[in-house]
Amino acid sequence: MEGDGTYLSDFCGDTVLHNHKSIMEVRKNQAIKAVLSAEKGMETNGRGLRGKLNKVVLAYSGGLDTSVIVPWLRENYGCEVVCFTADAGQGIQELDGLEQKAKASGACQLVVQDLKEEFVRDYIFPCLRAGAIYERKYLLGTSMARPVRFELTFFAVNPALNVVAPWREWEIKGREDAIEYAKKHNIPVPVTKKSIYSRDRNLWHLSHEGDILEDPANEPKKDMYMMTTDPEDAPSTPEYIEIGIVSGIPVSLNGKELSPAALLSELNDIGGRHGIGRIDMVENRLVGMKSRGVYETPGGTILFTAVRELESLTLDRETMQVKDTLALKYAELVYAGRWFDPLRESMDAFMEQITKTTTGSVRLKLYKGSATVTSRKSPYSLYREDISSFETGQIYDQADAGGFIRLYGSPIRVRAMLERGM
Repeated sequence: MEGDGTYLSDFCGDTVLHNHKSIMEVRKNQAIKAVLSAEKGMETNGRGLRGKLNKVVLAYSGGLDTSVIVPWLRENYGCEVVCFTADAGQGIQELDGLEQKAKASGACQLVVQDLKEEFVRDYIFPCLRAGAIYERKYLLGTSMARPVRFELTFFAVNPALNVVAPWREWEIKGREDAIEYAKKHNIPVPVTKKSIYSRDRNLWHLSHEGDILEDPANEPKKDMYMMTTDPEDAPSTPEYIEIGIVSGIPVSLNGKELSPAALLSELNDIGGRHGIGRIDMVENRLVGMKSRGVYETPGGTILFTAVRELESLTLDRETMQVKDTLALKYAELVYAGRWFDPLRESMDAFMEQITKTTTGSVRLKLYKGSATVTSRKSPYSLYREDISSFETGQIYDQADAGGFIRLYGSPIRVRAMLERGM
């Protein structure tokens, strides 16, 4: 409960903050009725709610967009604005002074909750275990921080909630318009027209978009990066680290057990120092357009490398191939904001089952932008030196190869015979 008698659950719902799995308890017919009831008499663009709301809760970052949304809501909806900020590891520099900034924008209150451990444990690490990578590169750091993702989550957790989406209503067309609006309302904003990067940061990564990056032919400026050192300027001496993993989930660094958030934070510092985890890509957005983004994911890149390498010891070929196939769909669901989709939850059950033996340790060498695996160990390793050795193999006999090749190659041989009329 907050100071003015408002319960955080009143506007977010207990299930959003503490028990996301309870969505499965909501019956389909109840959800449909709630949605229809909430939308009855409303215009599809949300303007039907104007003058009918006493209080709106704004997912608030303190950046340009949300700083402008506060006065816009007060002006157009005539309601109180409560700002809610989830501390997902965006850094003290973004949280410092946030309450003063929110109130200066016209908010009546700011609520901040530290959700770093929950964010890493319940969202990031399941994606890591699943091997979810979107379009070959993107480690999904911002995928739950966009409006469509939030809105789908609200639909899943509490379908009776009314959602106000200013971007679908207002006349502001871009960031320069937003800056002008902020100036007219005396709202301090963190960007200028001379340098307009759109950034999203959490404990997993930092993304950069806009400005010169809008032309995919432009090389990012050296001073744009914030989490990682330029690999050319990284230490000339490599650093070795060891990641401990239990059932596909990282648990320790150099033999020391750490909480999920503490482990990731430590690896961000180490990886950033060595220039690990820079990604520059053009991706296909959910709405169909292409977008260029630059991402910094130092700790995440190290962890993905370690977990995937350990799987090379503990997963057989067929299981690994199925897992890799499902990982593509898993990444698509997360990118599209469908975290609460039963398909994603079902795939998680599969991932949890097949990674029960993905336990062990991986040693990596960090050097000027690269994370190279130098050692991997597991008590459940499927690798047997007595079988695989070129010198002392006791189970495999070279003579066994003849029969195998004849059987394995029979489809190729039959097709060739047909083509030649034999």
